[in-house]
Amino acid sequence: MGLANDLAEKLAIDACETAVALDDESIPEAVAQVVGSSSPTTEELFRTAVRVIQAEARARKFLEDKIRAAEAALPKG
Repeated sequence: MGLANDLAEKLAIDACETAVALDDESIPEAVAQVVGSSSPTTEELFRTAVRVIQAEARARKFLEDKIRAAEAALPKG
């Protein structure tokens, strides 16, 4: 399943980047529907990749917010 996984991952990256660029979080779901109409296996791989990408983005934002808060709490001087 190397090829299917690689293609699904690349498509998930593109879909997530497009969703951010267009401020339209429905794009990954729409792409999943298109993919699923011809390949349920690829759809599941795609959905998994999207979940991983979105989870990583949320975790990164959490860490960045923590760092910003810690830096803001440091004494100025």
